[in-house]
Amino acid sequence: MSSLIEQAAQRLEQLRQAGVELPALTPAVPATATATAAAAATAARQAPEPVATPEPSPEAHAYSRRIELDLVALQAQGLLTPNAPRSQLADQYRVIKRPLIKNAMGKGAETLNHANLIMVTSALPGEGKSFTSLNLAMSIAAELDNTVMLVDADVARPSVLRMLGQPEGPGLLDILENKASMSDVLLRTNVDKLTILPSGTPHPKATELLASDAMSALLHDMAQRYSDRIIIFDSPPLLLTTESRVLASHMGQIVVVVHAEKTLQGAVQQALSTIESCPLKLLVLNQTGTGGGDGYGYGYGYGYGYGHDVGASASAGHGARDGG
Repeated sequence: MSSLIEQAAQRLEQLRQAGVELPALTPAVPATATATAAAAATAARQAPEPVATPEPSPEAHAYSRRIELDLVALQAQGLLTPNAPRSQLADQYRVIKRPLIKNAMGKGAETLNHANLIMVTSALPGEGKSFTSLNLAMSIAAELDNTVMLVDADVARPSVLRMLGQPEGPGLLDILENKASMSDVLLRTNVDKLTILPSGTPHPKATELLASDAMSALLHDMAQRYSDRIIIFDSPPLLLTTESRVLASHMGQIVVVVHAEKTLQGAVQQALSTIESCPLKLLVLNQTGTGGGDGYGYGYGYGYGYGHDVGASASAGHGARDGG
């Protein structure tokens, strides 16, 4: 009999610890040990099994905010969108993204540290870096095996959310100040594999924040957390501020956008000299004249190399903007 009582008591205690409410054992007549044990055993059998509440996954929590992009309006601005018909611009970005993805996934000619961190910059303002960042992110989001995060790291003149028709909000700088977590500021979009990290609240010591140990730790965590994720940083011009030079020291790959027939060769060479620490640089020529008579006046040239061996190919087709 004592064994039955002990087993029932243990079962009741397990249920109480699991938070299960049990009916009160109040017999109408003075209970004997046998009656008490029987009642306890009956209550234990009838009580529902405790159901563990699953913790939300970090990914689901991180994507707690969602914005709706007007894909029709973006397409009208000349930006790539997931369901747009095939175009020469889309084909150009397929060519541009392919070596970047290959390197990011560790399948390139060299093993790169933080290879999935890609900085898009330019020598001077107005060469099309933000336009390139957005189109590159949209193109990578169309991949079957990769997701992409677009970070607006141009903290002095953020433009990613503006180009997407969204209001500015907290972001990268707020994380670095410990005023927000990634889950507070990361934006999920209606482009299935694309998320946005805004630049955040303007700060007088933005350069110092980007150069801080907190930034180094954040970038390392971002690079390591998801093996399929490629992270694109829309960064300030190299010759205008020092933020991009600080960021470059953490990047695995850098895309330098050059306005064809406008940016002086000396400015490009000077810009490249400021990012010598990054082993791989991709050069993209924006607004290159095609002269092909196919109705497309401007387009992109592209080339890439290691160290100082950075070149550009012949131009290719569709209209591109010079904003950002």
